[in-house]
Amino acid sequence: MLGELMQNNQRGDRIKDLASVSGVRPNQLTGYGLVVGLDGTGDQTSQTPFTIQSIRNMLSTYGVEVPRNVNPQLRNVAAVSLTADLPPFAKPGQQIDVTVSSIGNASSLRGGTLIMTPLLGADSQVYGMAQGNVVVSGFGVEGQDGSRVAVNVPSAGRIPNGATVEREVPNTFIEEEFITLNLNTSDFTTAHRLTQTINDNFGEHTAIPLDSTSVRVEAPADPSQRVAFISVLENLKVEPGEGPARVIVNSRTGTVVIGANVRVGAAAVSHGSLTVRIRERPFVVQPSPFAPGETIVLPRTDIEIEEPEDSRMFLFDPGVGLDQIVEAVNQVGAAPGDLVAILEALDRAGALQAQLVVI
Repeated sequence: MLGELMQNNQRGDRIKDLASVSGVRPNQLTGYGLVVGLDGTGDQTSQTPFTIQSIRNMLSTYGVEVPRNVNPQLRNVAAVSLTADLPPFAKPGQQIDVTVSSIGNASSLRGGTLIMTPLLGADSQVYGMAQGNVVVSGFGVEGQDGSRVAVNVPSAGRIPNGATVEREVPNTFIEEEFITLNLNTSDFTTAHRLTQTINDNFGEHTAIPLDSTSVRVEAPADPSQRVAFISVLENLKVEPGEGPARVIVNSRTGTVVIGANVRVGAAAVSHGSLTVRIRERPFVVQPSPFAPGETIVLPRTDIEIEEPEDSRMFLFDPGVGLDQIVEAVNQVGAAPGDLVAILEALDRAGALQAQLVVI
C-alpha cells in the first residue's frame, strides 16, 4: 500500500515537512550544578558567593563540614546552568546532550568536569541526571596587562550524551481517538489540500480541517497500527498553498526578500543619489618675522556635491511582477539601501500590492 501511495504522490512536499503531530514534541529541561577541575579559569569566589554556597552544600552531602568563618578561594570551580531537550517518547536509560553555560565570572570551562546534576522539567520534577566532561570549542588567553584574546565562547560548552533520562514524560498519543496535524505555517489553502490528500488516500471523512492550522485525522486505536498509519500518512505529498504577498526588509543589514506574489500598480520611480565629499585641509598661519604671536593651525573644510548625470526614471505598468521589479531596479544600479527606500515609497503611494514588513 505504501508503494502505491508514494507513486501517486510524486509532487509537492511531504506532510512530515509541512506539519507536526500534536503532542509529539520535545520538552525543555534545566539544572544548576558545578564544574570542577578547571585550570585556574573558574569563578572568583569572592565575587560569586553562590559558588561558595554550592560548594558547601555539596561537601556537606559527603560529610565534610567547612567552618563558617572559612571562605575557600577556589579558582578551579565554576557554577553553571544546564539546559537540555528531552525528545518525545524518550525512555528511561536513554542519553541526551547537555549544554553547559557559566553563570558566574569563570573565564573558561575548558577541561572541566560536571558533577552529577539533576535536570528538572517545567513541573519541577527530575527527568534526567547529567554528568561528564565538558567539551568547549572556544578558548581565551589573557595577559598580565589586561589584554585578552578569545575565540568563540569559552565560557559555554556541551556534554554529548551527558545526561541519562530518568523519567518518561506522560503522553496521550495512544489514548486519543484522533490525531491532530498542526501546520508549521498557518494557511487555509494548505490545510484544505492536506485534508483532501488524506481523504483521497484513506477514504472520505478520515481527515477534517479544524482551522487554518489544524487538521484532525481519524487513526487506528491499536498502537502498532497507529504507528504504521502515521508512517504512511507523513510520507504523502501535498502541494502547499502560496504564501501571502510580502516584502521583508531587514533594516539592520539591508537584506530585502521579495515574495513571488508581489505586484506593483502603475507608478513612475525616479532613482538618483547625491555624492557628498567632505575633506578637511587645515592650514598653518604664522606671524610676520620678528612680530609677536605664535603659529596656529586653522581648520578648512572643502565640501563637494556631485549628482549623477545618468539618473533614470522607470515606469511600472499595472500588475508588474517580481522579475520586472528586480530587473528595473538593477538597471538603475540601486544599492540595497536604495531598494528599501524605493519599496517604502511605493508602499506609501499605494502602488505596492503586498505587505511591507520591516524587521
